Amino acid sequence: MLLPLKDGELQRLIPAIATGPQFNASSGSPQQVLQRVLIAVIGGVLALLVSQSQFSTQWGGVFMVVGFIFFFYLLWGPILAAGQRNNVLRRYPAAAIFEGRIADLFTRERLEGRQEQTDQSGRLELVENRRTWLCLELEDQDGYLGQIRFPYDKKHKPIRPGMVIRCLVLSERKDFSRVSALSDGWIPQLKLWVGDYPYLLRPAFEELCLRRLR
Repeated sequence: MLLPLKDGELQRLIPAIATGPQFNASSGSPQQVLQRVLIAVIGGVLALLVSQSQFSTQWGGVFMVVGFIFFFYLLWGPILAAGQRNNVLRRYPAAAIFEGRIADLFTRERLEGRQEQTDQSGRLELVENRRTWLCLELEDQDGYLGQIRFPYDKKHKPIRPGMVIRCLVLSERKDFSRVSALSDGWIPQLKLWVGDYPYLLRPAFEELCLRRLR
């Protein structure tokens, strides 16, 4: 079942500015955080050194501002990344609440990176970092809708085929004849949210579902 959103509801459910959970989800892996720290420190220090040098009397203030921008990259980097990700869904002209069921579920191993490390003999070997992802196939009375995929965790063990699931469906077409994207999903029976990124303001979505799905 699809219930089209009213004007302004999509923007209220998916904010333009990152929320706390979205900031955390956009911070990235420990390697990405370390990379961001190095960029912030090196860029900030270089800009501040240039601002204090004798060659930048005219532009010293500008370089100082640039230095502080680099130092705050740890904060505005994830905020910018989350805002860009949110806007991908906010730009769709058609959005609807979906209520259906989990038709099937299965796991997949996903390669998330490679790194070199030395073995006991001192030789370099390539190690692959893999993670198990859970894939949920969604359907309603009109048939198959799409998939929600996310990293598997112990809290996901109770998920079973046939359970009701709710999410947002985004499309370029007002008749939703082609589904372009899905948000994170809510399984009310388990009071559990699933998805690889928290697009939705979750309490607002749960409240909207209670009103629209009575």
